Amino acid sequence: MENIEEITQWLYDMAMAYGLKLIGAIVVLIVGLWVIKAILKGVKKGFEKRNMDESLQPFLLSMIGILLKVMLLISVLTMVGIQMTSFIAILGAAGLAVGLALSGTLQNFAGGVMILIFKPFKVGDFIDAQGYMGVVKEIQIFITILTTPDNKTVIIPNGGLSTSSLTNYSAEPTRRVNWSFGIAYGDNFDKAKLMILELMKADSRILTDPEPFIVLGEMADSSVNITARGWVNGSDYWGVFFDMNEKFYKQADKHGLSIPFPQLDVHLDK
Repeated sequence: MENIEEITQWLYDMAMAYGLKLIGAIVVLIVGLWVIKAILKGVKKGFEKRNMDESLQPFLLSMIGILLKVMLLISVLTMVGIQMTSFIAILGAAGLAVGLALSGTLQNFAGGVMILIFKPFKVGDFIDAQGYMGVVKEIQIFITILTTPDNKTVIIPNGGLSTSSLTNYSAEPTRRVNWSFGIAYGDNFDKAKLMILELMKADSRILTDPEPFIVLGEMADSSVNITARGWVNGSDYWGVFFDMNEKFYKQADKHGLSIPFPQLDVHLDK
């Protein structure tokens, strides 16, 4: 009988000591979850107003939600009376160990976030990075996938991609095409210049503003090299480049021009 009374008294004491705290903790938990939901909704609207990449939004919202919920859980447990100092220390040590073990993965994750936020390139752009050139096929949170001109798939970790230099050939709508046409010494330079200018004007893909640029670029060992430059839309770059080379080769002979090649004259002295 005495044991029952002691147990009843103990339960009463516990209820008086922790009952109000427990009720308060439950209320804080419910209100806190509601507040977190409202915060995430506001953050999502902010992302949409800033036109943030849709593939990045779920990751950031998830990270913010987890962080807020962990903070709420620690607050609720502290209200109940559970000492969180040791727990936080253990959690911190575990987090440090996991962070060191996954340092490369975390770096790639951070790099993916930076790429999606600052957008140095987008899907469909032609870039040169990390020793590879290709069209961006897909941007994932850890890796970026390229397709090379010869149809190879290249997977590049986002960590190095976000911290190193790269060239985006698709960032601007127009590009400048550079040629170097060689003619023989003794050929008529003015005739060659006029021929190249006519070929460029006949190609509607070569823009008239800025105007084509043609000068004598170099007097080399075996040839006189003519430098020609023209502006085109980015998608026309390679087509114009190769077509002009072919047209110059076919028209040079008709205009009395010789296409030189490296040669060596040997003089014998008796």
